[in-house]
Formats: sequence, structure tokens, C-alpha cells
Amino acid sequence: MANLSTYIAFLGNAKEAFTHYQDVFGGELQLMSYGDFPPMEGMPFTPDPDTIAHAQLDLDGGTITGGDAMPGEDYVVQGSIYSLLYTLDDVDKARELIQKLVDAGGSIQMPFEPAPWGATYGQVFDKFGVMWSFDVPA
Repeated sequence: MANLSTYIAFLGNAKEAFTHYQDVFGGELQLMSYGDFPPMEGMPFTPDPDTIAHAQLDLDGGTITGGDAMPGEDYVVQGSIYSLLYTLDDVDKARELIQKLVDAGGSIQMPFEPAPWGATYGQVFDKFGVMWSFDVPA
């Protein structure tokens, strides 16, 4: 069965980010550090055993995956070129999730309100710089 999921590379704080996402959204979290794996031949670097090689959060309606970026990579996380779109069927639930992200240090990018196309829509940056778009169809 095919499945498409989002993958986010964090700059050394993937464990904190994914634990936060589980606190906000619920779901089942799996974390694997490089220390959980046997030595990997041919790796172009020696990974810190405490960094996250792979994280997966299975939540209602989707999966978020990610890990810590490779040494020397300095991805810019915050930006509006991408966002995670979470479509829900309950305006109050969407407001609750947005508020949890804001209360934890996030910021509103676009207020969650009725949109011209009939849905209720808004955007928020979480404390890690990831943009979340929330959509509740009419």
C-alpha cells in the first residue's frame, strides 16, 4: 500500500520536536537514535549516538516523520514555502490544536477564520519554525 508522509530534518532537536508534537496532537511516537543501530559501514560521518536517526508520529489522519539533520547541514526550517496541512472536521478541535501550538511558543501566521472558499482556515508557526495550516471544510 502506498503512503505519503512528511519528513522534517531538525537541527539537533528532533526528539524535543516530536515529543512536543505528540503532546499537541496525540498519536503513537517511535524514536530511533543512531545509538539504537549497529555500526553502519560506509557512513560519511560518525553520528552522535544520541541524535535521532528516525522519528515517526502516527496520528489521526496521517504520519509525520523526521530526524536530526546530518552534520554540516544547516537547513532553514522557518519559512512559508511549505506547511503541514491538517484538515479536520471540527472547528473547535482545530482551534484547540492551534492554541496548544501558540501556548508552547508558536505564533499565528494567519488567523483561523472563515475563508473566501467557504472553509475555516488559518496558519501558525510552531516553536520550531514549522508552519502548520489548519483547514476545516464548510
